[in-house]
Amino acid sequence: MSDATLSSQAPSPRRGFTITASSRDRSSIEATCKRLIDIIGAGSILLAVAPVMLWICWQVRRDGGPALFRHPRVGLGGRLFPCFKFRSMVTDADARLARLLATDPVAAAEWATRRKLPADPRITRIGAFMRRTSLDELPQLLNVLRGEMSLVGPRPVVAEELRLHYGEAAADAYCRTRPGITGLWQVSGRSETTYAERVQLDTRYVRDWSLALDLRILLRTVPAVLQRRGAV
Repeated sequence: MSDATLSSQAPSPRRGFTITASSRDRSSIEATCKRLIDIIGAGSILLAVAPVMLWICWQVRRDGGPALFRHPRVGLGGRLFPCFKFRSMVTDADARLARLLATDPVAAAEWATRRKLPADPRITRIGAFMRRTSLDELPQLLNVLRGEMSLVGPRPVVAEELRLHYGEAAADAYCRTRPGITGLWQVSGRSETTYAERVQLDTRYVRDWSLALDLRILLRTVPAVLQRRGAV
């Protein structure tokens, strides 16, 4: 799906809905505050975890592959952006997945339903550790500084997921905000939830968004990560 196609999914103004000047001003101020929190928060966290990130880079590169993995995800307004992660899979991950799905009907059904595999043969040893602890997502702090993501929001999805699993209204809601490093799905069980529940949580976040909601999600993220709820 091209950038132009995705951009066509961006939200359009609703007829019959009037926004007062005070509502616009309040919304603009809150959006500005959210962006400031993103910049200050992401920058501070990056400084604090820089030694950990350097250690992870060294560990990941021991198999000869790159440390960072860039994957196109759908962002604000339906635009694609390169989502950064520490590489947690083998270098021939796509080929291994294709072989597995072609020969294992159970794995193929699981992948079609949840886009995840409980015993994924592509994941490296250090990759499994990073996924359990969510350390593989630390490079997304760079996406936050670049303005492509936020600290809090729906988790970024690929174009195929948006097309297959999100209805028109849910896709419209998703494209109204920047994807987040953490969000309602992240603190609600992650892989313990169905994909349909994930879509509902994304839509609910956009509908009910406020700075107070972001703060509650951030506070719930720390224990969720430490307890590894729903991590794979």
